[in-house]
Amino acid sequence: MSEDPQRSPDVAKISQASAISLGLARGRMYRGAVNRCVNLLVHYPEGCAANCAYCGLAGKRPGAYRDKSFIHVAWPVLSMDALIDAINGAPGYVKRTCISMITNGKCRRDTLTMSRRLCRETALPLSILCSPTILSRDDFEAMQDAGVDKIGIALDLATPELFDRHRGRGVNGPHRWERYWAALEESLEVFGSPHVGAHLMVGMGETEEEMVALMDRLWRMGVVSHLFSFFAEEESRLADRPQPPWPSYLRVQLARYLIEEGSSTAGDMQFDHEGRITGFGVERDALMEAVDRGRAFMTTGCLGPDGEVACNRPFGNCLPDVHQWNYPYPPNQEELDLIRRHLFEREGPCREPLKSAASNR
Repeated sequence: MSEDPQRSPDVAKISQASAISLGLARGRMYRGAVNRCVNLLVHYPEGCAANCAYCGLAGKRPGAYRDKSFIHVAWPVLSMDALIDAINGAPGYVKRTCISMITNGKCRRDTLTMSRRLCRETALPLSILCSPTILSRDDFEAMQDAGVDKIGIALDLATPELFDRHRGRGVNGPHRWERYWAALEESLEVFGSPHVGAHLMVGMGETEEEMVALMDRLWRMGVVSHLFSFFAEEESRLADRPQPPWPSYLRVQLARYLIEEGSSTAGDMQFDHEGRITGFGVERDALMEAVDRGRAFMTTGCLGPDGEVACNRPFGNCLPDVHQWNYPYPPNQEELDLIRRHLFEREGPCREPLKSAASNR
């Protein structure tokens, strides 16, 4: 196979959903969902130097980097000229662009070049999902100078042990827990709160209590949490791992919402001996009102200028269905009824339900 001559900063990969939104690909999405963010990915023929156990772009996952799926879909490679033209013709619901970095020595320089072009030649605000392993504090300042207004850091794992197992020494990977936390501090110093977000992935062996403690710690720092559910990539190291139980993910979503709305804290919540949430630290009426709003169960990500989530990643966590791990739109009545019915179950629809999740105070 001949070497792929296309590489960033002249080209970038674009998500399938983003390509549909920009009219670069044909397709329709379930329940009329739309992708409000143009998701771009830095591209090199040699790919990523990291080897995260769950990632479709892992260096040791079979296949050429150009052809690897990421979040279960293909990411076609297009020129930056074509992408900028398409962004400038985007429909009004598209509110943001985001560049996802990979772990490659060239990526720092080329991401800055791409950022300057996007900020100079398009009107959409720009986020960067960073690779802290190859960055320093000076790089965050350079990103801000280029026009970037928000930073995302994919911490992903809830504990240092899980991080090292799936991203660090356990997979012969370059990433280190301490560096990611240092990058969160550095980006906060440059961009301030609430312009720094941490990607967190539920279902990697953590307890609900550990994930709640992490979200609470991040929020007290000034970092917002962008929640994902584990969703196995074919031929990755964790290809056979199931998604987390849906009720468990719903509870973590609701806990995040209550923490970031200022209604509760990790210290206010109650947990059973297996670390599952049994109380959310709010009165039952207030809890059910939060559930009925539905916003707790929608995708969390960088906001657009309208104050609504722009990075809504439709169906990035699961296949389209009424039963979803992240809703890219407000859940309808059927979906809310399903959420209420399963929210307090231990593992799934056939298991013994938990006690009332309202506070015992």
